Amino acid sequence: MSRDQSSAPDDATPAITPEMIERFRQTGIRLDRQGRFWHEGGEIQHQGLRRALLRWLDRRDEDGRIILRLDDTRYAYIDVEDAPLLVLSVRWDGDRAWLRLNDDSEEELAYGSLSIGEDDAVYCRARGGRLSARLTTPAYYTLTERIRPAGEAERTGDQGDAAEGFVLDAAGRSFAIAVHESADSCSPSAD
Repeated sequence: MSRDQSSAPDDATPAITPEMIERFRQTGIRLDRQGRFWHEGGEIQHQGLRRALLRWLDRRDEDGRIILRLDDTRYAYIDVEDAPLLVLSVRWDGDRAWLRLNDDSEEELAYGSLSIGEDDAVYCRARGGRLSARLTTPAYYTLTERIRPAGEAERTGDQGDAAEGFVLDAAGRSFAIAVHESADSCSPSAD
């Protein structure tokens, strides 16, 4: 074989199409309601990998789909059963609530994003509003210290933000708690 023949491109190699890239992005990884990752029927138990997967969770801007994002151009799809993040605990600092998430981060509650869903599950926005998080039972009970029926606002002289339902008293205001519509549709309203 001559030198010219060995350096010629292989015409049998197919071009990578956008459709092929989309198929490659299907990981088969699933995140269940309890915050456990699964792949091919088995739970992912390696703690380092689980922490990395939690850090990589993001939302695709184009269609709102939950993804594992490595950088601006590299990402893969993940199936999410409920909210992508869990709030493990709530800590009050004066009248401000701080959340500890299952990705080992801590952030202030996005107060205006609280919503109540099926089976009285409580959700909020996290990571600057990009993802929803479901409060675990311990986090929920700590938060309820400052939740009251909206009708009580009139009796106490505080008008609150809602005529019915519940409100959270925090950060110097009363925040209405909305009805949660779907697993990742918490209102991204301003705090």
